[in-house]
Amino acid sequence: MEYTHLGRTGLTVSRLCLGTMNFGPHTEEAEAHRLMDTAHERGINFFDTANSYGRDSAGGQRGRTEEIIGRWFAKGGGRRERTVLATKVYADMGDWPNESRLSALAVRKAVEASLRRLQTDHIDLYQMHHIDRATPWEEIWQAMEVLVAQGKIVYVGSSNFAGWHIAQAQETARARRFLGLVSEQSLYNLLDRAVELEVVPALQHYGVGLIPWSPLRSGLLGGILRKEREGTRDRSAMPYASELLARHRDRIQAYEDFAAELGADPADLALAWLLSRPAVTAPIIGPRTPAYLDAALGALDLKLDQETLDRLDELFPGHRPAPEDYAW
Repeated sequence: MEYTHLGRTGLTVSRLCLGTMNFGPHTEEAEAHRLMDTAHERGINFFDTANSYGRDSAGGQRGRTEEIIGRWFAKGGGRRERTVLATKVYADMGDWPNESRLSALAVRKAVEASLRRLQTDHIDLYQMHHIDRATPWEEIWQAMEVLVAQGKIVYVGSSNFAGWHIAQAQETARARRFLGLVSEQSLYNLLDRAVELEVVPALQHYGVGLIPWSPLRSGLLGGILRKEREGTRDRSAMPYASELLARHRDRIQAYEDFAAELGADPADLALAWLLSRPAVTAPIIGPRTPAYLDAALGALDLKLDQETLDRLDELFPGHRPAPEDYAW
């Protein structure tokens, strides 16, 4: 396993982050526990979840994923101590006022509930799952400062923020002499490169680590056409893939052909590309079984030369930083 620092901090995390969103709805608890054990055995120490994960098709069982992780921690054996634990706050957790978003009261209630479900006394990385335009940054940072002082969280991160949100957050934190954001989770993969316009430049400027989610874009970059031909495509695992595949089939085929030329698995190539990008700390992988987890580790051994990177840019054009991307 390779390790790096999370953004500008001294915190050491694995270059792959174990995503747990499938735990509960798609991955049974016993298998989830095996997955987390395997992740530790392979050197992955960075786990990501959210307070809302685990909900079923009817919207119930919110928090189930954190409960599954909490029961795994309760087994002992250094499981909690060896894990850099990241969870999130913002989503609706009930139907009563102040059971969602980022008011100081909502944050206080949410962190206490997450700590109970996770069976731990602290969260290493507490991430705002979305921007809350109704709550001022002074209130948000005051709430986070209290949680840090109480030892209930260690670092603060964001998810799905725009570049100007990151700048606004950091400048307000700077005025309060607070560390502010140390990470940002964004949709980022070969097909989705909009963050290169303003988010990535903001992250580089402020020393904030980028944690890409959906690195394989619902499986489109994981050899979907080959699996389709072989009859091994798991349609239940990729509920949003069919419409995207219809729009991008030609490019996906060219991509899989290029991966074959390189002798690389398409999923490894997609992850290796992300690992080569500026500001990226660790893509989030969401394997359903230990075998899928082991397969993802191949990306760490795949080093991409400039010719390969240029070819990928031809297949999936990206962006220069704004405004040069669209202006002189």
